[in-house]
Amino acid sequence: MSAFLQQLPALIGVVVGAFGSYLAVTLGDRARFRREQMARWEDRRLTAYTEHSRALKAMISVLFRVSAHFGNDPHPHPLAPAEAAPRLSSASEARDQAWETMLLLAAPEVVDVAHTWARTVAEMERFLGEETHDPDEWSTLLRNQRVARERFYTAARLDVSLPTGHPGRFDAPPGP
Repeated sequence: MSAFLQQLPALIGVVVGAFGSYLAVTLGDRARFRREQMARWEDRRLTAYTEHSRALKAMISVLFRVSAHFGNDPHPHPLAPAEAAPRLSSASEARDQAWETMLLLAAPEVVDVAHTWARTVAEMERFLGEETHDPDEWSTLLRNQRVARERFYTAARLDVSLPTGHPGRFDAPPGP
């Protein structure tokens, strides 16, 4: 019996070592799994943000051209509302689909600023739907849209841990 008691500290050491090793591996695997899962969700959120911004930008591009048709914007390729309707419809569908993904994956702060941006684009669409000729009001709508877009990108970058980026403001070339 005394031989067993002499070996007991070594046996306890082996058991404690094995348990410690098991615990370290398990905790390491859990931490790695959490990091990988966070990276996957971050990637999915970035994709959702990109799709949403592309869908809104598609609408905005068509709206620029329609605005040029009414003499509000200097876009070099005016587009009549009747010709723009199918493009706006398609862009609107893409925006709606991207919005659902945003609601599912985006942080609440990003959803809020994305909604503000979408609302400013809707104001632009409403303005042109009334066939208004008012370049000053159009400029105000454009400025509001650019500010809303910049806030969206800032919030989205913050949410997916990207560094700050370019605000996307460019001076328009001087008119003729």
